[in-house]
Amino acid sequence: MKAHFIGGGIGSLAGAAFLIRDGGVVGGDITIYEGLPLVGGSLDGARVTDHAYSLRGGRMLTTDHYECTWDLLKGIPSISDPNRTVYEETVAFNDEIKAHSQARLVDHNCFKIDVSTMGFTMQDRIELVRLAETSEEKLGASRIADWLSPQFFQTNFWYMWQTTFAFQTWHSAVELKRYLHRFMNEFPRIETLGGVKRTVYNQFDAIVRPLLEWLQQKGVRFENGVRVTDMDLIDEAGKLRVAALSMNRGGKAETLKVEDGDLVFFQNGSMTDASSLGTMTSPPKRLTKADSHGWELWEKIAAGRPELGNPAAFNSSIPESYWESFTVTCNTPAFFERMEQFSGNKAGIGGLVTFKDSNWLMSVVLYHQPHFIGQPANLQVFWGYALHPDRVGNFVPKPMSECSGAEILRELCGHLNFDSAVFDGATCIPCNLPYITSMFMPRAKGDRPLPVPTNSKNLAFISQFVEIPDDVVFTVEYSVRAAQTAVYQLLGMDRQVPPITRHDKSIKVIVDSIEKAFA
Repeated sequence: MKAHFIGGGIGSLAGAAFLIRDGGVVGGDITIYEGLPLVGGSLDGARVTDHAYSLRGGRMLTTDHYECTWDLLKGIPSISDPNRTVYEETVAFNDEIKAHSQARLVDHNCFKIDVSTMGFTMQDRIELVRLAETSEEKLGASRIADWLSPQFFQTNFWYMWQTTFAFQTWHSAVELKRYLHRFMNEFPRIETLGGVKRTVYNQFDAIVRPLLEWLQQKGVRFENGVRVTDMDLIDEAGKLRVAALSMNRGGKAETLKVEDGDLVFFQNGSMTDASSLGTMTSPPKRLTKADSHGWELWEKIAAGRPELGNPAAFNSSIPESYWESFTVTCNTPAFFERMEQFSGNKAGIGGLVTFKDSNWLMSVVLYHQPHFIGQPANLQVFWGYALHPDRVGNFVPKPMSECSGAEILRELCGHLNFDSAVFDGATCIPCNLPYITSMFMPRAKGDRPLPVPTNSKNLAFISQFVEIPDDVVFTVEYSVRAAQTAVYQLLGMDRQVPPITRHDKSIKVIVDSIEKAFA
């Protein structure tokens, strides 16, 4: 039996590991196809110039959740410390570096806002409970704004919850409901981000590289620069089987026969598809799926096959699914020193600092340093993002999407009332992400396929765009859980995927959440 993975993101890497660890599949019988030079998908992080790093996303973990991710990483040796697993290394790091934000929200006067209260009225509380307890069937494809009043979106809670998880008012009400339940134990400490955990380094260095090294040692084949363009799907006694894969390898078309008994795992859709980087002097290019071809394969195979999902529900409205991030590399300690003094938090402890009155709704986070393996001691790296890059800035008279890295730093200085000298010699790399919250778009039942569709014989989906009851997208866990589910189902294994921890059923969590809501 051969296994073919289309896409080199964390879902495929995890799926290959589960095939080997739990399915007894020989690594040499597994191939991962990736169109880009590197694997890792959205879990990226790289040095783009001699003096600058870039991270498209800022990711948070939690040891109270992410059951499948930790199940995987408990068996993967760390690169920086081979005597420990990635899981052990991460737990030890977070025992030492504990998150406790003292500057979660900042107002237009550059003052830290008191966020000890959520700012709810009784109507706000009633509406939030109503949304959280309404069935998904009734919520349907409705938006968050259909269930919460305009005043709700001015509460401390909404600004913190929104920017922690990147929600917009037009996103799926179902998805917000799931987040409220999945992360209910984070609600009482949302202002300190006390439940947030981070890896020692960025997730590419801390998770992808160790996993990649482990898979390579097991003999897994990686074929980069190969884009799968089509699948030959045939009906066999009512079951759908992938019989062949069409590929583009360096501009040359190829066809790979998929034998009966072989398995195909497909990372359908991508939240970082068509992303682009800018520079200190130029903004990122505006790209779409037409430039990247990243959604074409899913669109092809789903046409006329509703059981394979509906990609149009997620990729049809870039204005509703995009935001912009930026990575800043400082070659002097001036900004970090000023920011630590302002926030009261050392780098790595404070979490997101959100500028509540920013037209762009900008947030920044200072990581524990170094954030990259091999990062020079004289460099410091932090990350930020803005949920409204289409709006004109408060200090720079243009939308963020039209700004260079230098202009983004000028806007940031304005919100902190810092002299621009704190960024002397710094490099800011902006990143436009047109589909970054596409998985949050309102959806109807069936728009997301099951990890293994009911009529599938050898095809599985492993991505942020599959349907897993009760779990939440925009997490590493979702892709890993999808991969583990798909592997166990296609192999017919009598083994349980780690269950979701139901903190929303804990009496203590419920009581703590009620007390917080009424504070």
